[in-house]
Amino acid sequence: MSVLICGGAGYIGSHNVRAFTAHGEDVIVIDNLATGHRASLPENIKFYEGDIRDGLILDKIFTENNIEAVIHFCAFSLVGESVEKPLKYFNNNVGGMISLLEAMQRNNVKRIIFSSTAATYGEPDKIPILETDPTRPTNPYGESKLIMEKMIHWAGLQHNIKYVALRYFNVAGAWHDGSIGEDHHPETHLVPLILQVPLGKRKSITVYGNDYNTPDGTCIRDYVHVEDLAKAHIQALEYLRNGGSSNIFNLGSGDGYSVMEMINAAREATGHEIPLEIGSRRAGDPARLVADSHKAHEVLGWVPEITDMKDIIASAWKWHKSHPEGYKD
Repeated sequence: MSVLICGGAGYIGSHNVRAFTAHGEDVIVIDNLATGHRASLPENIKFYEGDIRDGLILDKIFTENNIEAVIHFCAFSLVGESVEKPLKYFNNNVGGMISLLEAMQRNNVKRIIFSSTAATYGEPDKIPILETDPTRPTNPYGESKLIMEKMIHWAGLQHNIKYVALRYFNVAGAWHDGSIGEDHHPETHLVPLILQVPLGKRKSITVYGNDYNTPDGTCIRDYVHVEDLAKAHIQALEYLRNGGSSNIFNLGSGDGYSVMEMINAAREATGHEIPLEIGSRRAGDPARLVADSHKAHEVLGWVPEITDMKDIIASAWKWHKSHPEGYKD
């Protein structure tokens, strides 16, 4: 039996390919390479270049392989772009989920692990955030992911598809040997943006607002290492294999780090000064976003192992230092 990883050439997807393969799973990947990188995948992996909105290629994959479960990472994920181009996001993200669920139904595949997001919550009423808290997305990206969750729920009831939706908070870090890591164009994530300074790609890092109601005035976010995240997907699949019911889990460390704490940790991890500039607040940035992940601990047995921020950033630095141009290197 095989596991199909949709979007397996992306940042999070490629780390899951490594983790599932190391766990002894037979892995098959589909990716249209719109944002993913073929070079992030092992050379011997069975790879289909294609778009999951194409039902024909999905049927080909399901026919040629004995697929037990689907791990679904395919999505556009830039919040700002989603506001500017909402239809692009609904077409790709929601449309892809429709096509995938239809293909699963046609081919009698009954398990799916879905890459969801903390963006489904929007502005939280309280911190830390529980899975039962209100979901009020504030952008089309978060809205598309919430719609996708609901689609799996209703399709699951009708077609006996069991699912786990994993709502990630901020993902950071790279594979422990530095062979794969984060390479986005454009880059929007804080850790690689900070590391562009010691790489000589920018003179300073901009901190958007230092007057929030937090200890140092900068926004606080919850970070989880990408390898710990991959471990959660493996545990989610085992949970479904063992008869677990469809479920939703937060994935975060449960600890918040401010932007200033992240910059200071990067200074320690890299040995570089990393100058900063203070900019104005960005619209819609909450002061704090921190997960309550006790449910994942209790039900899946998931416990993140790489929790020291300096260690998380050091793993990312190992990748960026050896691949300053990303996968072009």
